[in-house]
Amino acid sequence: MGSRLMFGPRKADRSVLQKLSELNWAMVLTLSVIAGIGIAMQYSVAFGSFDPFALRQLIRFTAMLLLLLVIALVDIRIWMTLAYPAYLAGLVLLVAVEFFGFSGKGGQRWLDLGVMTLQPSELMKIGVIMALARYFHGLTAHQARQLKSLVLPALILAIPAILVIRQPDLGTAMMLLLGGIAVIFLAGARPWLFVTGAIAGIAAIPVIWNLLRPYQKERVLTFLNPERDPLGAGYQILQSKIALGSGGLFGKGFMEGTQSHLNFVPEMKTDFIFTVLAEEFGVVGGVGLLCLYLVLLGYAALIAVSSRNQFGRLLALGLAFALFLYVFINMAMVMGLVPVVGVPLPLVSYGGSAMLTMMIAYGLILSVALNRRLSIPRKHPFG
Repeated sequence: MGSRLMFGPRKADRSVLQKLSELNWAMVLTLSVIAGIGIAMQYSVAFGSFDPFALRQLIRFTAMLLLLLVIALVDIRIWMTLAYPAYLAGLVLLVAVEFFGFSGKGGQRWLDLGVMTLQPSELMKIGVIMALARYFHGLTAHQARQLKSLVLPALILAIPAILVIRQPDLGTAMMLLLGGIAVIFLAGARPWLFVTGAIAGIAAIPVIWNLLRPYQKERVLTFLNPERDPLGAGYQILQSKIALGSGGLFGKGFMEGTQSHLNFVPEMKTDFIFTVLAEEFGVVGGVGLLCLYLVLLGYAALIAVSSRNQFGRLLALGLAFALFLYVFINMAMVMGLVPVVGVPLPLVSYGGSAMLTMMIAYGLILSVALNRRLSIPRKHPFG
C-alpha cells in the first residue's frame, strides 16, 4: 500500500501492449511526416534519385523509430537512474573525439563507428539536460534558488562545452549551453543571475572576438554584411536568400527549384535544406513545416505541465527547448538573421547524429507522457 501511495496509481506495472495503446501516436505520426518531408527533399536534391541520400535517410529513420518506441516504453524512473551515467558516457565520447575522431568541414567532431559516423556533441545535448533534470529533481524550490546549488550545474555545463569548443564547434557548444541554462532557469534559479550573466556576456564581446578563429570572425562579418564578399564568404547566404525569395507564395514545384538544382546553393542536403523546400513549395510549404514543429513543441510543453514529478517536467521542457533551438537557428541562419553556424534542421537535414538526437529526445518525452502521473519522491541529487 505504501509503494502505491508513493508513486500514485500503479501505472508502472502496465504491460507493453497497454503502454503502446496509451502512446500518443499522433506525435509519432507528426515525427514521421516531418521525416517524410526530409526524405522527399533528399530525393529532390539528388535530382530524382533515392540513392544516395533519400534511401539512407529512410533506413535511418525506420531504425530510429523503433529505438524511439523502446525508449518511450521504459519507466521514467529508470531514465532518472541512468541520467548521470548517460552524461558521463557523453563525456567519454567527447574525449574519444580528441584522440580518435576524424576531421571534416573544418573540425574534428566525428567518430567512425563502422555502420555510421557519430557526432558525440549532438548526443551530449541530451546528456546535459538529463543530468541537470536529475540534479534539480533532488532539490527543494528553496535550494534551487541558492547560489551554492548552481556550482555543480555550472560544471556540468562547462566541461562538455569546453570539449566541444576545442573541436572546434562553436554553434553546437552554444546550443548545449543554452539548453542547459534553460533547464536551470526552469528549475527555479533566481532571474537576476541570468540578467547578470547576459550583461557580463555583452561586456565580454571584445574579449570573445579576439578568441575567435579567423573563419569564425569571417562568419560574423559576413552575417553583418554578406555583400562584402559576394563570391566568397557571403556566397552561401546570398544564394540562400535568392532561392528563398524566388519560391514566392506557393513555390516553383517539386524538383523544379532552379537555384538548388543548378547547384547555386551550397550544403543543400544538410544545413540549407530548408532553402530547397522553400524554393520548391514557397511560403506555404515553409510555414507548413514550421507548424508541424510547433505541434511537437506544444505537445512537449503540455506533457511537462501535466507531469507530477520534477524530473519528467524539466526533462520534457529542456528537450523541447533544444528542439526549438534547432529549428529557430537553422531557419534564421538560412534567412540571414543569424550567422551561419552549421545547425541541421531536425529530421529534414541529411545526417544520422542529429536524427538520432531528435528521436532519443522524443522517445524520452513520450516516456514522460506515459509516466506523467508518477509522483517520484525527492531524494538527494546523487541518491
